[in-house]
Amino acid sequence: MPAPRIYYIRHGETEWNALGRLQGTRDVPLNAKGAKQACAAGAILANLLPRDGRDVSSVGFVSSPLGRARTTMELVRGTLRLPQDGYAIDDRLREIGYGAWEGSTLEEAEAHDPDLYARRLADKWTVAAPGGESYAEVQARVSAWYAGLTADTVAVAHGGTARTLMVALGFETAQSAADLYIEQGVVYVFRTGRLAKFS
Repeated sequence: MPAPRIYYIRHGETEWNALGRLQGTRDVPLNAKGAKQACAAGAILANLLPRDGRDVSSVGFVSSPLGRARTTMELVRGTLRLPQDGYAIDDRLREIGYGAWEGSTLEEAEAHDPDLYARRLADKWTVAAPGGESYAEVQARVSAWYAGLTADTVAVAHGGTARTLMVALGFETAQSAADLYIEQGVVYVFRTGRLAKFS
């Protein structure tokens, strides 16, 4: 039996995204552009599901608990003409925690602790921000989430969690994924042996 297919959507843009500030676990709302991106992802999904022989009633819906992901999910579901609240929340899909760096730009983080910043730059997968998480830790929780899936699923989460899922499923290496840009307003489809992006 093939593994469940995942229709993965990164939350829409926030003002902190636009300003280059690390959000991590902070609850920063979508901006107007982010809301449009969420609706665009919903429209892409509306075409993808029937093309793949999936009905909206046959797939699961799950979101990170952070507000920007939940709002994105609700806009996606609205585009699909589904009740906004008909989805699960899983804390394992929350964004990587940046600890003391949350709210800072990368330049500000480097100025505050240049030695740690340099160590993390050399090994983003295992070195965490002060009080934060490493990508390796996020990969462990995202892998546990994936291992429990039993049906095709629409997941709305974050750039960091997308990177770790790509590594966990063998589509990227830790080195290649660490700096990979995860787009907003698109749908990434994870299926057995293949990862595709639809925009």
